[in-house]
Amino acid sequence: MRIQSSLMASLVASLLISAPVLAAETAPPAQAPAGECHGSKDGKKHHGRWGHKGRHLDRAVQEGRLTQAQADAFKAERRQLREEMKAQRQASGGQLSDAQKEQFKQRRQALKQKVKAALGEPTGA
Repeated sequence: MRIQSSLMASLVASLLISAPVLAAETAPPAQAPAGECHGSKDGKKHHGRWGHKGRHLDRAVQEGRLTQAQADAFKAERRQLREEMKAQRQASGGQLSDAQKEQFKQRRQALKQKVKAALGEPTGA
């Protein structure tokens, strides 16, 4: 009887100790912070053509080539441009006209030139 009760006590103790460990292993992955892109299956983030510019600007701030205020302003302008494109696309039934596409292309290029000028990079022709 004593052996059986001591075995039960050790079994219960081992379950109590291992339960948090098992729960931690099966916990769902943490959500990405707001504004971050979703990761792919291989763990790499896919940001697209303009998505990596945020990291580029952050690195320039760390290196002292830009102030945080300048980087935030460029990011806000890029975000505003993207939101305007999205709104116009929704308003026109999912497609932008050629004139609208050209206008947004010119605005993106102007923003790119402003960023390059602020970073002191040579602007290509």
